[in-house]
Amino acid sequence: MSYRIFTRTFWKYNNSGKWPNNLEPHLGRKTTIATASTEGEALSICKVWNANNKPGKLSRKAEYMEV
Repeated sequence: MSYRIFTRTFWKYNNSGKWPNNLEPHLGRKTTIATASTEGEALSICKVWNANNKPGKLSRKAEYMEV
């Protein structure tokens, strides 16, 4: 079993006036940043990435999934 660690944004800009703060919920494209052989390792990589990278207005964060 292996795990794919990736980042993506959770919001996108939408200036239509229909969304608070002009941010619409949106699961952005996944960008792979690493792979891991155990879930513990994947979780650790996500925690370190998220601790060292501010999510910003679009809430870009690291996640993982089993592949």
